Amino acid sequence: MRGILLCCLVALATCQSVHYVLGLDPKKAYEYKYEGTVNFGLGMPNLAESGARISCKVKISGVSAQTFILQVSDLAFDEFNGFPGKNGFTASPKLTQRIAAQLVKPFMFDYAGGHVGDIRASAEISDTIVNIVRGILGFFQVTVKTTQKVYELEEIGIHGKCQSNYAIEENTETKDMIITQVVDLNDCREKAAIYRGMATAVLDKVAKQRGESIISTVRYVYTVKPTAEGGLITRAQGLEQQHFSPFNVKGGSFKMQATKEMVLLGVSDTASALTFGPMESKGNLVYKFVDAETDVPIMMQNLEDPVPKAIELVKKMAEANKYDIDSATTEDAIKLYQLLRVTDYEGLEAMWKQFAGNAEHRRWFLDMIVEVSDARVLKFLESRFEARDLSAREALETLVVSINHLQAIPELVEMAKMFLTMPFCKTNIYVWHTVVLTYGSLVYKHCNYYTPCPVSAVQPLLDLATESLRTGNEANMVLSLKALGNAGHPSSIKTIMRFLPGVAATPVDLPPRVLSAAVQSMRLIAARDPHSVQDITMTLFLEKDLPTEIRMLAFVILFDTKPSMALVSTVTAHLQEEKDLHVVSFAYSYLRSFARSTTPENHFLSTACSVAAKILAPKFGRLSYHYSKGLRMDWFNDDFLIGTAAEILMLRSATNTFPTELIMKGKFFFIGRILQLLEFGIHAEGLRELFGTGIPGFTGDLSFDDFQAVLNVLQNWEILPNDKPIMSAYTRASGQEWFFADINKEVIRDIIGAVSPFAGKDSPLWAVIENLQRGVSWHWTKPFLVFEVRYFQATTLGLPLEISKYYEVLNGITVNVKATANPPPTERLGQLLNSEISLETDGFVGLTKDFWVFYGINTELFQCGTELKSKIPLAIPWNFSAKINIREKKFELDFTPCKKDFELFSISSNVYAVSRNIEELALAKMTPIMPNAVDSNNEVVRMDPAVVRPESDQVMTPNTWHPRVKKCAESNIYGTGLCMESEIKREYYHEEYPLYYFLGYTYMAIKVAPVQAIKAVDRIHFEVNAGPSRHPESVRQLLETLRRLSKEATQRVGLSSDSASSARGSHSGNQDSVMQAWDSTPQAMFNIKAFAISGDQKPDGYDASIYYTPEANIQNMQLIMSQVGEDTNWKMCIDTIIHAHAEAKAHIRWGAECQSYEMSMRSVTAHLPGSKPTLKAEVHWTRVPETMAEIGRRIESYVPGMAFLLGFSQQHERNAKQEVSASVVAASADSVDVKIKFPEYTVYRQALPFPLPTASFQELQQDIRNSTIDSFGHA
Repeated sequence: MRGILLCCLVALATCQSVHYVLGLDPKKAYEYKYEGTVNFGLGMPNLAESGARISCKVKISGVSAQTFILQVSDLAFDEFNGFPGKNGFTASPKLTQRIAAQLVKPFMFDYAGGHVGDIRASAEISDTIVNIVRGILGFFQVTVKTTQKVYELEEIGIHGKCQSNYAIEENTETKDMIITQVVDLNDCREKAAIYRGMATAVLDKVAKQRGESIISTVRYVYTVKPTAEGGLITRAQGLEQQHFSPFNVKGGSFKMQATKEMVLLGVSDTASALTFGPMESKGNLVYKFVDAETDVPIMMQNLEDPVPKAIELVKKMAEANKYDIDSATTEDAIKLYQLLRVTDYEGLEAMWKQFAGNAEHRRWFLDMIVEVSDARVLKFLESRFEARDLSAREALETLVVSINHLQAIPELVEMAKMFLTMPFCKTNIYVWHTVVLTYGSLVYKHCNYYTPCPVSAVQPLLDLATESLRTGNEANMVLSLKALGNAGHPSSIKTIMRFLPGVAATPVDLPPRVLSAAVQSMRLIAARDPHSVQDITMTLFLEKDLPTEIRMLAFVILFDTKPSMALVSTVTAHLQEEKDLHVVSFAYSYLRSFARSTTPENHFLSTACSVAAKILAPKFGRLSYHYSKGLRMDWFNDDFLIGTAAEILMLRSATNTFPTELIMKGKFFFIGRILQLLEFGIHAEGLRELFGTGIPGFTGDLSFDDFQAVLNVLQNWEILPNDKPIMSAYTRASGQEWFFADINKEVIRDIIGAVSPFAGKDSPLWAVIENLQRGVSWHWTKPFLVFEVRYFQATTLGLPLEISKYYEVLNGITVNVKATANPPPTERLGQLLNSEISLETDGFVGLTKDFWVFYGINTELFQCGTELKSKIPLAIPWNFSAKINIREKKFELDFTPCKKDFELFSISSNVYAVSRNIEELALAKMTPIMPNAVDSNNEVVRMDPAVVRPESDQVMTPNTWHPRVKKCAESNIYGTGLCMESEIKREYYHEEYPLYYFLGYTYMAIKVAPVQAIKAVDRIHFEVNAGPSRHPESVRQLLETLRRLSKEATQRVGLSSDSASSARGSHSGNQDSVMQAWDSTPQAMFNIKAFAISGDQKPDGYDASIYYTPEANIQNMQLIMSQVGEDTNWKMCIDTIIHAHAEAKAHIRWGAECQSYEMSMRSVTAHLPGSKPTLKAEVHWTRVPETMAEIGRRIESYVPGMAFLLGFSQQHERNAKQEVSASVVAASADSVDVKIKFPEYTVYRQALPFPLPTASFQELQQDIRNSTIDSFGHA
């Protein structure tokens, strides 16, 4: 019995001494084999992929109870680029050697209870190498709980502080514990991920519910063997998978798969104490991001000794683009940005000294240095401003880009304040505006990254606003408020309130333009502090003593806060009692636009607005466009996760005829972000005072008399006060205002004085003319990195995953021109009106857009991933001579015909599997993701496998699409053709919609090409003559015939109209007027010639003349176009006749002597007593070419489906065979009835919403009361 008891006690003691909590014995050494692999592709057969593999041996030895040394040996780095199953990994010995030089050095780390603590290494070890070690040590970060089989907890790992889910099972045979750990990367309190370049793109949380563009999963599986010292990992495997799409990942995605494995090779006793040099802390297990400003993912170059390389590249780009844009060199701009980013300040100054004296190199350098984006560019600008060796234009252009692309870190924000106090910045008003506005933009970006945002950042702008209000400086009030609007700092609310009557603590009386700036300065705060903005804007909106435009602006800002249903209901209740129809019209139209919104950001707001619009519709739904309006249009696609929105705000008041403020803006929605595009605004406060309460003679029907009435008032602009702007305009990009200007009396006076015919030699225009006579050459280029958007995320291997988008544009223009005037002006500009001016000019205008999307691993050592590369060049060269004779109203243009092919416009793009490493730059690989061996065809071909395999062995079969198109429109008269070419290669799977639209090779181009001409063409002559001229006898005979045929057609119409007795009188008068028009003598208004000139031979081409017959109530015009040349009688004849307020018609004949083909068009407006105003239109054809007939048949087959989508009904009935007619009846002030008749069917819709201006609606009824539509015959 004692023996049994003793055995039990021994067994119990043994069990208690063996446990699973991970631990390492400091007296032993553990050797593991480690391998980590990452690859990128689509995960589909026969598509190229890229990847990298790191393998090594890892030895861990103890230093103390909780401190260990990690040593790496037998390192190998391999790259993969090609097609799985056909290609394999290839060794990179040079890069292996470079990595091993650091990785073989010892790394020290703290370890206790399965958790890795501080990591230490030699100071010279780079963060990239330490991160790889973090990927290895991540295998030892495991929390083991033997009392639970399933548990979850938050713990630190390489991806940050994230939620982990554990599941444990025990192998009953080996007693090993199998631990499965899943890390939830969507639930991280401190995630190892950062964004760059996205500060102005607002996060749209609701859009995330529609779909994601990135989905990641991480799973680890450990085999743990229990020992007396603790659980020992004998095998560990890690798998990280990520799906990425520029759209919704549900519709296909790029795939990243990172795997790593560690296998225990052996455990041994530590032979002797380890020796190692001094070490410094490198942080804990969380991935540490490297400053990636210099690691551009779309290219790799040697960055050693960057200054001479950058100098050479500046000169190369300047030379390559000195006349036109060389699309082959535009990508060098990115290389130059990278070189400048690794150049120290002294190097930048040395480059400036070398380039400053050369205008071309100087401009290129200033355009490029703006992308340095750290303290060096601020210091460089400080030096330039202090030395005053930049012009105002150079300072403005450099400052606006450099500050907007600056890293928004606290140190740089503090440093940028110096520009607000530098004397140079105030020497030019536009430079000063730029300094203040861009500083506000910098504060906005700073607040996006640092929450709560310190008040000290925005304090200079608050001080400027407070001081301007104290001194009554209106210009500084507007400037400071606009800058505060850019900053969007919540702490600026109290300062902004001081400018707003009704909410200010002390009464204020400020001009409308200041109030407008104050209200709009809350536009970005609306997202950061919506409740405060709601309180202020609601108060302003209900303040009936405020100017109407200010109340409407407050209403717009209120809805930027995305108000709740309750607040929208409150607004609706107040609107029902509103007396100002401009306010209520604007609010109702704006609410109605939101009610139709489909974008995610308005998902809840649109419902509230829909209810509000229905409540307000019976009372205010018929207000015309004479009142203020707020219109919004948008769309959003869930498959693409992309949408756009546009707004037009037209603000006016009851005392003004014209809008006093007009705002147009747009938004772009993409992958859960909202980017505000361009915004333009005009504030016409001075014009409001000029026009006053009305314009004498203005009726509102936009006739010539109305325009004349407006011009008559504008001539009185001198009566406006000198201290107020006549008009103000601003523009914003990405929600940030970067430019605004006031147009005052002095500007208008200078413009009028400069262009006046009485201006003399002191006019700036006179100097321009003298330069043109001597000959002028002007060249300008502008490279611009539109955006650099980057997202970084740690991977389980310790390598940085990057998703980047780069968009670079290079603009260029070259103009060479020389002018002569005969006789030349001697005293006044007006003498040019009696001179013949000749111009000789050549030049180029164009641009090239380069766009990249990179998805992969990007370090300073190597890159691998998937890259989309797109190039869009636009090129318009010219070389011509011109003559202008204003007195004779004659214009001539001569240019040489096309001698060789050139592209006007093209788009090319492809997707590549890329691999690059710093040690073998010449061996970089870019493999098109789709194989080149694709059969050419114009249809979608399903390539079925020849052999049917078992289901488990089935291979997914792609669809292949490879259309190639080339179509040309050629003229053998002018020897020139315009061609459109396209080629598309796609290999896709249906489940990858819409991603497959963009995968593969794409090329589309519009080219100008020479073609075989009838005879050699020396030049092409274009001439417009608006002076009096006698038409040749042949044309006169043709006119007589044309008039006779049209007169007969008109008489037939009159006879058929006699049956309509109720309207006979009015139509008879109309017919008499028409007959009088045909009997009048036509006068030539214009003569247009387009000839191909061949030496002394008779020219070929076309000659067109426009004739006009003047009558009191009739406007009659005729166009005769003739082909000029041997053995040709082709002509086109067009007759148009318009009877005031009632009828318009046109006859078109063409072919041999205008006899081959014929068609006519007619429209009539009418309002018979007791009926509703009606517009009828008709197109009738007698003979048309077969190609036109085929197009008409296609349109006829397409209309029913489109009409159904637009809410029309369809009725099958046989109508006139060669005729299409339509009628629009004004059923009410806000709707029309529409009916369209085709030969085989009729489509119609009643009460189609279409608000009509009330005044115009009534005038229409009065003006056409005596006209008729009973007879609607053929012309």
